[in-house]
Amino acid sequence: MTEFYDQEQKIILQLNEIYKQMSPKFERCTGISQSRLEILHKLMKVDEITQTSLKQQVNIDGAAVTRHLKHLEEKEIISRRRNPEDNRVTFVQLTTEGRRKIECYCTEKESFISKVFNGFSEEERTVLSELLNKVQNNVKQID
Repeated sequence: MTEFYDQEQKIILQLNEIYKQMSPKFERCTGISQSRLEILHKLMKVDEITQTSLKQQVNIDGAAVTRHLKHLEEKEIISRRRNPEDNRVTFVQLTTEGRRKIECYCTEKESFISKVFNGFSEEERTVLSELLNKVQNNVKQID
């Protein structure tokens, strides 16, 4: 039983280590964090969205979304405006520069992903995806 547990523990440590290694390399290669890129992908699909709706769609806590949006606004990738009828509501949209930049980010993301899965067959990618889905579903079931 100990051997089985040790193997499971090793897998969890590997997944954690992969995440810790991948995040900074992803950002270095693409020029943007995965969280910010996810926000931009959501914004690409709409003309404008409330910050609250965006937060719910990307499943990132409110404070982090606010920090990301502030950074993206400083870089003139997004713009935010208050709802004149309800000052508590903030609308968010991509700028023209933001729409241009996201294309570059996506190209760099594709290159990064290609490097991560270099040497994997289609079958291996499929099996890995299925196994990770099982892990993900099991994690969701934990209270």
